[in-house]
Amino acid sequence: MIYDPAPMAIVIFILFVVGTVALSFYLGRRAKSSEGYFAAHGQIPWAVNGVAFAGDYLSAASFLGICGMIAAYGYDGFLYSIGFLAGWVVALFVIAEPMKRLGRFTFADALDAQFDSRGIKAAAGISTLLVSIFYLIPQMVGAGSLIQPLLGYPHWVGVVLVGAVVITIVVTAGMVSTTWVQFLKGSLLVIFSTVLVFAVLKNGFTVDNDAFQTIGPIDAEAPEGVEIEGRSVIRPTDGWEDHPFVRLASVRSAGYDVFHIEEVPDSNQILLRQAQSVSGSGDAKMIDGAPSGVGEGEKQLKPIGSLSRLPGDQSSTGSLGLISFFNTLSESEVRLWRNTTIRHSDDSTTTVYYQKMTEGNRVLRPGEHPKFAGIRGGKLTDRLDFLSLMLALFCGTASLPHILIRYYTVKDESAARKSTIVGIATIGFFYVLTLYLGLGAMVSGSLDLTDTNMSAPLLARSISPLLFAIISAIAFTTVLGTVSGLILASSGAVAHDLLGGVFGVKLSGQKQVRVAKIAAVVVGAIAIVLGILFKELNVGYLVGWAFSIAASANLPALVMLLFWKGTTRQGITASVLVGMFSSLGWILLSADTFKSVYGLDPADAIAPFSQPGIVTIPLAFVTLIVVSLMTAKSRSLQSSS
Repeated sequence: MIYDPAPMAIVIFILFVVGTVALSFYLGRRAKSSEGYFAAHGQIPWAVNGVAFAGDYLSAASFLGICGMIAAYGYDGFLYSIGFLAGWVVALFVIAEPMKRLGRFTFADALDAQFDSRGIKAAAGISTLLVSIFYLIPQMVGAGSLIQPLLGYPHWVGVVLVGAVVITIVVTAGMVSTTWVQFLKGSLLVIFSTVLVFAVLKNGFTVDNDAFQTIGPIDAEAPEGVEIEGRSVIRPTDGWEDHPFVRLASVRSAGYDVFHIEEVPDSNQILLRQAQSVSGSGDAKMIDGAPSGVGEGEKQLKPIGSLSRLPGDQSSTGSLGLISFFNTLSESEVRLWRNTTIRHSDDSTTTVYYQKMTEGNRVLRPGEHPKFAGIRGGKLTDRLDFLSLMLALFCGTASLPHILIRYYTVKDESAARKSTIVGIATIGFFYVLTLYLGLGAMVSGSLDLTDTNMSAPLLARSISPLLFAIISAIAFTTVLGTVSGLILASSGAVAHDLLGGVFGVKLSGQKQVRVAKIAAVVVGAIAIVLGILFKELNVGYLVGWAFSIAASANLPALVMLLFWKGTTRQGITASVLVGMFSSLGWILLSADTFKSVYGLDPADAIAPFSQPGIVTIPLAFVTLIVVSLMTAKSRSLQSSS
């Protein structure tokens, strides 16, 4: 089995959780005032805040998701890292010092510093809530997905556990405990990821051609017969006839074995490479036509991840260096896996996972992932989709509310700049590590076909049970740190921006903290419910939504406020609202959403491509300029009359 009970992981996981909660209670004594709760009194050392930046930013999507994408597709997963990291340049040179200078607690403080406008507070507060919730959902779903295989509990238990721990962190000590949890998480993540990388380099590469059977070369007409190498051929019906697969009677008593038909170039021969199939779900799940399980007559998916050939036909390399790792991989052949869906007459489906032999130099070049088809040409819409994604990642990084509020935790503008530099260095170093981790997982022989997000923990498991336990616990705390930052940003938007700024509710510092804590509980409860409801939803889409909405709604208003004196309060309000709702509307009408969320034909989608940033970010800028010019002119006319 890919997942076996891991008592050590459970023990270390409990220690991490208990330690985190104990730290929150200890620090809670320092967070009685609004300044302490929302901004840690502005007394966090810049070096600690810089690492906390990294701990806040390196979410489950960054650690689990990027490693998983690299393990499945190669270099393309690393492009996300480049986009994420490039966005910090904007944060360093444009956002850091002004954010500290303009605001006190929230993103709305910065936008409204010159105007005292209820419209700005309302728009910025709603934007903060919307972005935070969209970012919260994938974190909660990821937590459930992590708990389920590692600890053996149902998905909902993991979601509830994360929610309960995070609510405790935020309610007890606010930004103080959140900062130190993020600092510890970021430090441990970088340290043990480095240890894991050196373990990968020490083990080197090994060829494995025994895990999956290959038949042939044989005549191309062979699959149409009744037997292949003494095994009965199951007649292709009910959708199977339209796909390049053949099913042979299983060497075991249950089910069948699936093989992908692969043509041999310049010949009338084919190869049959063993594949794996999954149909049904839950207790009714079938693996290669047999019930899922470990008992008699049941089957389990085999772990994947291997090289089929090394340079010079070596069987193994021994230890590798930082550079020779890539050189050796580029000259090897990698056994990647792809999938296709077979739809049956009763509308049920079977997903078949099949091998794709890929030259190592292709793994190390961009454009293999379907999301990045536009890199090497293709349709205009593919190119626009890729450019739009990169733009959203670049602009969205400096626009996420839970990141922006971290600038209020240091004492001055200089400390804000220094903490950003530390954050960039920490995040950049970690993203380099993910390239080694993802590629190492690609050939580890331990991967789960159906969940690439588990690549990093499963890679650690293939090396050491202790390392697996530590990496798994750190992955869980990665979720804790990010979720606590998001809930804190949301509670600040409710208590400080909406209640105090928009509705004019007069609250003392202590009452504001009390309201924020209640809001944190409510937002946390909503996050728990959504994390359970959206269990089956692709978390990658939701992360992309958060970045696109943040980039469209928040960055244009903030940049223009800083660099254009003609900016008006009406222009800022209009820009935030137009950017927020146009990007959300575009996403909801895109092909990806039609297919993955609505279950509809993506060809019926209204939006011509899935990523909105290349349209909605300029639209928000134009809206601000036009509305500001109109309202400035109107104000001048009123003054002259």
